[in-house]
Amino acid sequence: MMEALHNTPCLTVIRERRSTVSSCPVSHVQISCSCQYCAFPLNGNDLCIWSISNPTEEPIILKGHHQPITAVTLSYGMNPCLVCSASPDYVILWKMDECKSSLLEGRLPRGRVIGTLLGMVAHLEFHPDGKKVAACARNKILILSVECEDVLAELAGHLGSVNAAKFCPWQDNLLVSISEDRTFKVWNYHAESLVFQSAVLSAFPLLKMYIDAEKKQLVTGCADGQLRVFSLLEEHHFRPVCQIDLQKENHNFLQKFQESGQLDKSGLATSEIKNVSWKNSAKDKDTVIMDSSFPVLYIHKFKQSLVETEISFFGHPRLLWVGSSSGFILINMENCEVEASLNFSDYDNLSIMLVGSCALASNVDKKVYCLLTSMFSNQVSLIEFDALTLMRSQHQGVQAHRSVIGLSIVSSEPLLSTSPLCMEASKKSISLKTIGVKNTVKDQPLVFHKKVKSSGYSAAPRMKMFSPKTNIKKTIEPSKVKKNIQSGIMKEYPLKSSAPNIPWKQLSVASKPTAVSCIQYSGDGKKLACGLSDKSILLFSSDFSGEPSVFAGHDGTVNGLGWSHDSNWVVSSAEDNILKIWSVKNADPVLVMGKGMFSKPVRFPQFYYMDTFILLSSGAEFHILKYSLDDAKDDLKRYKQKSWCKSVQKFQMDTAVEITGLSAVNDFYSYLVLAVGSNRTLEVFDLNLNCSVATIPDVHPRAAHQICQNKGSAFSTQASEAYNLFATTAIGDGLKLWDMRTLRCVRKFEGHVNRCQPCGIAISPCGRFIACGSEDRSAYIYDIHSNTYLQKLSGHTQTVINVAFNPSSPQLTTATLDGKLQIFVS
Repeated sequence: MMEALHNTPCLTVIRERRSTVSSCPVSHVQISCSCQYCAFPLNGNDLCIWSISNPTEEPIILKGHHQPITAVTLSYGMNPCLVCSASPDYVILWKMDECKSSLLEGRLPRGRVIGTLLGMVAHLEFHPDGKKVAACARNKILILSVECEDVLAELAGHLGSVNAAKFCPWQDNLLVSISEDRTFKVWNYHAESLVFQSAVLSAFPLLKMYIDAEKKQLVTGCADGQLRVFSLLEEHHFRPVCQIDLQKENHNFLQKFQESGQLDKSGLATSEIKNVSWKNSAKDKDTVIMDSSFPVLYIHKFKQSLVETEISFFGHPRLLWVGSSSGFILINMENCEVEASLNFSDYDNLSIMLVGSCALASNVDKKVYCLLTSMFSNQVSLIEFDALTLMRSQHQGVQAHRSVIGLSIVSSEPLLSTSPLCMEASKKSISLKTIGVKNTVKDQPLVFHKKVKSSGYSAAPRMKMFSPKTNIKKTIEPSKVKKNIQSGIMKEYPLKSSAPNIPWKQLSVASKPTAVSCIQYSGDGKKLACGLSDKSILLFSSDFSGEPSVFAGHDGTVNGLGWSHDSNWVVSSAEDNILKIWSVKNADPVLVMGKGMFSKPVRFPQFYYMDTFILLSSGAEFHILKYSLDDAKDDLKRYKQKSWCKSVQKFQMDTAVEITGLSAVNDFYSYLVLAVGSNRTLEVFDLNLNCSVATIPDVHPRAAHQICQNKGSAFSTQASEAYNLFATTAIGDGLKLWDMRTLRCVRKFEGHVNRCQPCGIAISPCGRFIACGSEDRSAYIYDIHSNTYLQKLSGHTQTVINVAFNPSSPQLTTATLDGKLQIFVS
């Protein structure tokens, strides 16, 4: 055996601790690495054990197999440490403390045979209790006893070789397996029965798997570099949660790393890291394989307690190390993004550049240890790298384009005199107040001269009609008390209520199919406004009793609606390039802004800054408008328009052709406005500083069509940090949840179908749920703390294009392309 020790670090990030060369190939066998030891086949039928903590310690060679070893596994977190090795002749269990004692006494270590002549074993896995071992032999899974040579169960059903199997940590009788037949199966190995079988997932075989005990999810890795996540909860019917293209995400991460300036033109990074392979400038021809494939060879959890990463609203993220033939990447399972990337070809001090099999341990003195075997040679090496140093150096580059200003939706700074929001501060605001009341004529009798006796005003009444009883005790009916309380005092939104999922009512907005382009509840939850493709606006009561009020006057599809904070006014925009403001008490518009004011169509109108301004977008600009409304009734002067509106300021997105989403908070004072454009960039504008303060590039692969902020409501109370959450959605990419403080995606939600229609989203007033429309004639409700959907609301007749939560009660309204409204309650 030839072995070399590398104790002098060549780089601050990574170094090679040990290496050796086997006389037989070891490229495609299962190897294992734990906090104490790493184990691998050597020279065919020998088992070699290296110490992790002491690299100078002599390797332990265990002999007992007569044929080449094909699989090795170590027990995790068990004392004493157990090692199991398999070959076509035997499956042998070794106890490390006994093996060490035997070597110290000069005796040959001996293991216990727990399986004989099982054939080609591709994978071994210990049960968490250490009393059973699962052996994947061809297309079967055999459950072996550790105490004696006994097959406890035999599971057969896969059509191809089983590549991996794992026991379910939270349910003792379940086991999950993946196979060359491109499916996974869930077994009840106590009863030797099949619980669930997936469909064919890919054109490529499933190679590796990992079970997340915390989220109760299965993560599978495929030969084409696809990571697929499934829920293992039986009530979820083992449904898919998300799919991650590892090569694509890694490329995007490295591209941001290069664009940030951390790499110079020669490919050398300032942190002594070279990024070579992704730019097609590999050191040797073998590394070009990375450009065409990214097979998943290993999946392992990264201990979060040792990670000094930024903490979002949800705490530390779930991180997984995913090993491939060219390196390791650290995946954030909450947002499906890469946190760090380690490419073997970027380091000259490593002896293995292309890996055949690998194993990893990540909780040893805050270091990560990787056991690697070469794909085309018989080399085996143990490398060590500092994950925190790697992450810091790369995040300095990736985060360089993001602002370091601590942004918050809730305002904490005083309003500056230079802010456009301060323009009218010194003047008394007359917005939303009737200025024509003083000019109205007071009602008076026809004859009112006191000297005219016939008028009846010169004498007092001469008779008393009745004498009321004043000694009666006043009582109020309980129903009236409840009504008075509801009308006078706001009820608290039930924060612990379940998501609305019970169908309550269904109605049509028109006699013929008419698309509902937008819906929005008023702030008091008493009315629902619906914009239709037939150019009209309908106002329903929240109990949907009686006929709706109809507002007509637009000459195009209504594309946007917004309620005032006091719920008395509605602002609307349409494809006719006209903005209108309506009073809920009158079907005539109070304010009309014509086509001459904006050169491009008006989108996303809303009241802003506690009804002080109107916010809207036109092309690549968004405008702040100051206004005053007059709804006084004067028949003599009804044609004289006293309402007015003027532009305060406009802001331009840098490289966008059009703003595709705009959002701001109106329920409380906030300086921030969020805009996303056709350039797929989200830009944050601080209207107190009167400038753009941050940008997030490539929010989605396509332009986002909606920004939805967690605005809460007057009926609910949330932590101030919760208002920093906002969601974006785009066609073909699901929806993402972002944290304003870090400008990072903290959750990604997939499950609904959104391939061609801009389906809307909404966040519940309690901040716990996100609802979204879907093209499969359903609406989906996601738990904001989970990655999979909580409810699927079926029964719609067409694509669900819009959703809206009632701010005062657990009520969800969905709208479809054919003009149907469906209301769900909890």
